[in-house]
Amino acid sequence: MSREIDPTLFARLTANRTSRRRFIGGSAAAAAGLTLGSSFLAACGSDSSTSTTTTDDGGPAGGTLRISNWPLYMADGFVAAFQTASGITVDYKEDFNDNEQWFAKVKEPLSRKQDIGADLAVPTTFMAVRLHQLGWLNNINHDAVPNMKNIRTDLLEASVDPGREFSAPYMSGLVGVAYNRAATGRDLSTIDDMWDPAFKGRVSLFSDAQDALGMIMLSQGNTPEDPTTESVQKAIDLVREQNDKGQIRKFTGNDYADDLAAGNIAVAQAYSGDIVQLQADNPDLQFVVPESGATTFVDTMVIPYTTQNQKAAEAWIDYVYDRANYAKLVSYVQYIPVLSDMTAELEKIDPESASNPLINPPQEVLDKSKGWAALTDEQTQEYNTAYAAVTGG
Repeated sequence: MSREIDPTLFARLTANRTSRRRFIGGSAAAAAGLTLGSSFLAACGSDSSTSTTTTDDGGPAGGTLRISNWPLYMADGFVAAFQTASGITVDYKEDFNDNEQWFAKVKEPLSRKQDIGADLAVPTTFMAVRLHQLGWLNNINHDAVPNMKNIRTDLLEASVDPGREFSAPYMSGLVGVAYNRAATGRDLSTIDDMWDPAFKGRVSLFSDAQDALGMIMLSQGNTPEDPTTESVQKAIDLVREQNDKGQIRKFTGNDYADDLAAGNIAVAQAYSGDIVQLQADNPDLQFVVPESGATTFVDTMVIPYTTQNQKAAEAWIDYVYDRANYAKLVSYVQYIPVLSDMTAELEKIDPESASNPLINPPQEVLDKSKGWAALTDEQTQEYNTAYAAVTGG
């Protein structure tokens, strides 16, 4: 069953809901600096070209489904509704607080193919790719998830997992440019606007290489979907130039919000979900996808190869991917849907979210948003070492 939350605490959290992205903290940066050596891979004895599948007895899904998810990432009553609809008992835990912490906890049992206490987990894409490369995820039986067809085309065919063989997107968000209109005195629309001398010393960039550099690469005619040493270095060189000029006040994780709201930072790289929350208290804050494009992040549902109930996990994914069901999740979480054509269902239950372009972006915004390709450990180390030389991280 889902975890019970004290009603007073729940009311306080939902009144000023903390963005799920803030729970990530510096985990992406930590992941960037962490590589899995060949000795570790050999010790695991994994084969990234294979995955394990459970035996299908031909019957309907049943039994107990154990889910590990992030805090504040599930709509009230959603788990209970799934249990009623499916007859499956759900053991739902909000015990996924950080990608790297979770990986550190499960890597040893997974390497020995021992149960980790979860049949389905929700890591961020980079972690899902790492698990797959280690051979620790089952493929998803698409015949058991007919609603897979509702996934946005750009996510269904994403280069990290074309056709979504091993990962099922859960929620998405944008990394773009936020600004305090009271501090800038004008609207912004391009990456070049960040380098306006009028904002000298009042610009912040992310300390995480992927979140920081992706949109800059797009502004230079390159793309994180197909990164090279040269294209990444070109973006880093621009950051170094602006930092040397004193344009950049600081490099941040998720700690840009207070300074942006106060006007100490006029322009910041930001996560869309954070700005949705901040705008409730400060309408001067704006979020834009630069004309050249923004980058996306995606949290995904995956089935560990140690699962004890593959069929129930697939039934859950299919239930989530029903648009009417998914609208309840989006309304609560307030991140960008991974399903297409969500406006009508959102309007039925939450017209405000349906009309909010940070929650339900128009297609032209999604078309301008690109995700990073799956990086090798060598690429990850190379890019982040080069970026850290500028940020001091």
